[in-house]
Amino acid sequence: MTEIMDYCDRSGRSYWEYVEQCEGKDINTFLDQVWATMKAAVEKGLSTDGRLPGPLNLRRKARAYYMRAEGYRDNLRSRGLVFSYALAVSEENASGGIIVTAPTCGSCGVVPAVLYHLWKSRNFSDMEIRHALATAALIGNVVKHNASISGADVGCQGEVGVACAMAAGAACQLFGGSPAQIEYAAEMGLEHHLGMTCDPVCGLVQIPCIERNAYAAARALDANIYSTFSDGRHRVSFDKLIQVMKETGHDLPSLYKETGAGGLAKDYQIDNV
Repeated sequence: MTEIMDYCDRSGRSYWEYVEQCEGKDINTFLDQVWATMKAAVEKGLSTDGRLPGPLNLRRKARAYYMRAEGYRDNLRSRGLVFSYALAVSEENASGGIIVTAPTCGSCGVVPAVLYHLWKSRNFSDMEIRHALATAALIGNVVKHNASISGADVGCQGEVGVACAMAAGAACQLFGGSPAQIEYAAEMGLEHHLGMTCDPVCGLVQIPCIERNAYAAARALDANIYSTFSDGRHRVSFDKLIQVMKETGHDLPSLYKETGAGGLAKDYQIDNV
């Protein structure tokens, strides 16, 4: 990431321009499809009631959160809407709906929630959202190729943590952040998920996964704000953080990595839920 950031500084390019330069302009058609799918997942999730499939018998919460958020004003309303969008997409995933793996199914609600919220509330254009998606994808790919985005490999830090980093970087891109500020926002989004275990109750991507998506979306927006107050300079680079995340994940016992045998999942079996 440091090499890419330095190149962008020297060339005057943004991260999304670097992505377009490497992938070609055809990447824009794909990113438009990704954005359309993300929007559809949010909107379908918000309009659907009932319970999620599986033995946990969880009720969908996205629509209720959305309706309650509309009744608040300013900050509470904004935060409630972000929660509802993340819940909507994560509940679509839990129901077998169509989502975008950003970067995984279990963390699919974070990036759409942040982008959908900013698109609706700040009137960003679809082109600007596409640029933010390219930036988010770059961040996710840097982690994927240098560490892991698999909960079974490094725990939930590699899923929800990376999704938070992607969303934070995308938000910073939208608000005109410099390459250094974007890198800092992404670093914070992941750093503050270090060590997060992957311990789904009954092996389902429901508890605690859905709730984590909502919290991570809010945290991504906070990381963007924190970063834009700075000049982008900080001690721990995103590259160093990726290395630490990988080491931390491999140090975690296997029962905390998608086995359903430890952590929150330990005392819950399908027979007694």
